[in-house]
Amino acid sequence: MRSFRAQLAIRFTGAMFVAVALVSVASLLAMRTILDRELDASILNVASIQAGSLTEGPGAEMQFHEWQLTPEEADSVQDLIQYAVVWDADGTRLLRSRYLTGDLPLDREALVRASAGELAWREQEFEEFEIRSLYYPLQRLGAAHQGHVLQVAAPLGPRDEMLARLMLFFGALSVAVTLASYGGGWWLAGRVVRPVHEVIDQAEEIGAGSLDRRIQVWGDTREYHRLVEVLNKMLRRIHRSFEAQNRFTADASHELRSPLTVLRGEIEIALRKSRSAEEYRAVLESNLEEILRLSRVTDDLLTLARADAGALTGDGVETDVEGLFGQVLGRFERRAEAASVRIDFHAQSDPVRIDGALLGQVLWNLLDNALRHSPAGSTVEVETWTDATDFGLEVRDRGPGLGDNVERVFDRFFRVDAVRTPGPRSEGGPAGTGLGLSIVEAIVRALGGSVSARNRDGGGAVFRVRVPVTKVEPVALS
Repeated sequence: MRSFRAQLAIRFTGAMFVAVALVSVASLLAMRTILDRELDASILNVASIQAGSLTEGPGAEMQFHEWQLTPEEADSVQDLIQYAVVWDADGTRLLRSRYLTGDLPLDREALVRASAGELAWREQEFEEFEIRSLYYPLQRLGAAHQGHVLQVAAPLGPRDEMLARLMLFFGALSVAVTLASYGGGWWLAGRVVRPVHEVIDQAEEIGAGSLDRRIQVWGDTREYHRLVEVLNKMLRRIHRSFEAQNRFTADASHELRSPLTVLRGEIEIALRKSRSAEEYRAVLESNLEEILRLSRVTDDLLTLARADAGALTGDGVETDVEGLFGQVLGRFERRAEAASVRIDFHAQSDPVRIDGALLGQVLWNLLDNALRHSPAGSTVEVETWTDATDFGLEVRDRGPGLGDNVERVFDRFFRVDAVRTPGPRSEGGPAGTGLGLSIVEAIVRALGGSVSARNRDGGGAVFRVRVPVTKVEPVALS
């Protein structure tokens, strides 16, 4: 592949060559027109003078007005307008210039037109060179010269020689401009692409261990400033994603390692000596708890992996939201009673088209989070509603709130441990994996909605979900 610098230089050179060529052709055409006009004016002026000289005598007597030149002088003025012949209407030569050794070529059509009183111009060949002739009717100056036509000619050699010189000049100019354009284009293209090479060099030096670096080179144009800004913004996003991935991997490893360590320790202790059936049962029950914890973490990680891969999509099926949430709340009744927490459910939702399984998982995770952080004797409020385009869900608790961590509450494995510390109400409840709220956000985004969190006035936290849905219109019975 050719370099951008070479392509830019070649295209710039081609454009300049075409421009110079067009200017040269236009200049040559304009110069030829000017020279032709000047030559025609000179021929017409000479014809007028000679016509006056020819017709000033008495009757039909004619005589050219000519200089008295020696043969040597006549040879030195060959390029002057000195060719003149007088013709009769039938093509008979009546008179010719003293220094003209032969008759000029006669154009019969031009002679007829001039005999009728018109001026006629022709380009002809005379003695192996081109001439331009004017056929001038002498009848304009007197009736005695009816049918007499004066032919005055001038050589076109000087004009053609001037045009040839101009053509050579413009040809040399085109070559010079082409070479200069290529050199200038190559130099200019080098300056244009230099910032690009600097950006490439710096970008190639940035690796996984130096994602915090930024590209420092700046061009002197708005486009390069924008390019570098976009690249640096992309590097910042990659850096944040890379750090988040590292944290996620470390946290996931920790979450998986902890129950595995507990399982290994308890099993090793149990195997050191023979124990009673009750002791083995206690070990197995403890192992089952850790296994369940491992299962929850694994399921949560799989859900997040599906969301990251874009495979977490909802099926828009008709769903009775009130009945669905009633089932979810029913599964939390025993846990809420054990924690002395009341769940207050307010439903104002019509049947909608949405993925009920995903929506139920959203409520499950939000309710699990609220119960884990609600003190004994408090109330968790769950409210739903449906408007023209959206389904809304809000879960409110009276726990310690989110503090200053509202922006990070949906990060994976993030726990507001310093603020939302589990209280006595979670005795016997399952320990959190730190992924529940992250899953809520992933599901809501997959459904095309939004989720937000804030601290509640008087203490506690509020989680609000909005998801676009289509309302199911009731079917009229006939």
